[in-house]
Amino acid sequence: MRRRRQSSASSIFISPKRFAFVASAVALLFCAVACRLYFLHVVRGPESAETTEKARSRFDVIKARRGDITDSRGNIMATSRPVIDLGVDQIDFKPTPENLEKLKTVASLLSMPHEELAEKCSPKNSEPLRWEKLADSLPEPVYERIASLKIKGIYGNRKYVRAYPQGRLASHAVGFVNREFSPVMGIEKQFDFYMRGQDGWIETERDGRRRERPEFRERKVKPADGLNVQLTIDSAIQEMAQRQLAKIAREYNPDFASIIVSDPSTGYILAMASSPDFDPNDFNKFGQDALRNRAISDQYEPGSTFKIVPVSAALNEGAVGPEDKFDCNAQTAMYKGKALRLPKEAHPMGTLTVRDIVRKSSNKGSAQLGMIIGEKTLYDYASAFGYGKKTDIGLTGEIAGTLHKVSEWDGLTITRLPMGHAVAATPLQVHCAMGVIANQGIYMQPQLVRRVYDSDGETKILYPPRGVRRVVSAKIAALMGEMLSEVVSDDGTARRAQLKGFKVAGKTGTSQKIINGAYSTRRHVASFTGFFPAQRPRLLITVVVDSPRMNGVGYGGVVAAPAFRELAEQAAKYLGIQTDEEFEKKVAWKGL
Repeated sequence: MRRRRQSSASSIFISPKRFAFVASAVALLFCAVACRLYFLHVVRGPESAETTEKARSRFDVIKARRGDITDSRGNIMATSRPVIDLGVDQIDFKPTPENLEKLKTVASLLSMPHEELAEKCSPKNSEPLRWEKLADSLPEPVYERIASLKIKGIYGNRKYVRAYPQGRLASHAVGFVNREFSPVMGIEKQFDFYMRGQDGWIETERDGRRRERPEFRERKVKPADGLNVQLTIDSAIQEMAQRQLAKIAREYNPDFASIIVSDPSTGYILAMASSPDFDPNDFNKFGQDALRNRAISDQYEPGSTFKIVPVSAALNEGAVGPEDKFDCNAQTAMYKGKALRLPKEAHPMGTLTVRDIVRKSSNKGSAQLGMIIGEKTLYDYASAFGYGKKTDIGLTGEIAGTLHKVSEWDGLTITRLPMGHAVAATPLQVHCAMGVIANQGIYMQPQLVRRVYDSDGETKILYPPRGVRRVVSAKIAALMGEMLSEVVSDDGTARRAQLKGFKVAGKTGTSQKIINGAYSTRRHVASFTGFFPAQRPRLLITVVVDSPRMNGVGYGGVVAAPAFRELAEQAAKYLGIQTDEEFEKKVAWKGL
């Protein structure tokens, strides 16, 4: 009996070996915990704290509103419209009978089956989602109706979409941003720094159950909306120009055509249109051909529109006078002791004065004027008129054109350059060159932007008119304007550009296209550039038509001049430009 009790008592206590094992296990466990805590709090302390903070904090970006683009009269060309992305927090949303009933209204507003919406609001086999998108880019009024239902867990995030209310109007100048709001071309790209603004943000802290912690207040930085850009373009004149391009496309089916309208005294571009064009609202539906701004990215030999350069240079240098005569039937002319072959004429010209050379657009006469002033002077004036260099209008894709250095000329360049061959230019370069004559001999910087301003209308950056350089004297510019007005007469090459009530000064151009390294006899570029009223210029208009398809040669006087006349008539009426007779009567009355 005694022995049995001793055995029972000893079983109550753990043997020394077992005790040592258990004690060691417990000690190891505590060591492991201690090591883990040391690792988490010391070795990975900063990283662990950051992970915890991220799990507890919510950081949301508040998008800044991209600034608007307007025309010169304040009409919206590009704007940012607020829309809402609608989503559901599947943890916060409770499928109560009341909420399910409200979902019917939401489904109706979203044009979505009720069952599909209810399924999106409920967790699937996986963990509940904090954000399940229900609809993309909802208009604000629709979202406000949904928000008024006060369904916990259904909320929206504001964002902006870019819209172009005028569609194709001035699309090459305005440009566009892509779906990611990255600027691609035009003013959208060039002035992105000013228009994009600065995003804001909001940060809140939540507990382990994702409830907002009342002891912490949200931290918020408001977004700074972008600035607005006002263009020099007038939507009404731009629309007139694009209607003319559409008419040209119907009648002649050209490869491309461009029209530029500006105020020659300021350099402000009132219209810049190219065909084909595109709608920036659906830019992805158009190919690269439609996206090209032909007015600044395509070059062609300007032909006779270039003749204002050698004539102005010869007059400005005092090498000739307007009544000096030249044999324009001659086959050759002497230059530096050599007889150089003169270019051909469309028909015999005979002896012509400098004034007649301009009026009849004589190739031989222009070549002889170029030879009189010489290679360097001719090159210098061509460069001063803007050939061979970018206009720096501020649009991506602009090219410099081609004006070879004198060292690169061959033996006939001195006779071919004066007639607009061996040189290539963009429509805008040709336009700006004629602007020198229209603006008293001063080359004006062409400009598309008038100012950058904030939401209160306060101007932040102003772009005033800027004269770049004097090319010829005001006296010679006036003389050239007078001679160019004879081009637009019954005896000139641009009689179809005549405008009722106004004297017009201008120059036609018809150049052969170079196909496979040779001048084509069937493909031409027809152009006209001119201004009116000739003695007090208000508008400068350039029309360029590449490869008009018609019977015979597509002369500038036949294809481009009529488009100039129709556009000039409409613009003069729209702007209320006084006719020459009205102006003279007003001046005479003031002089009494």
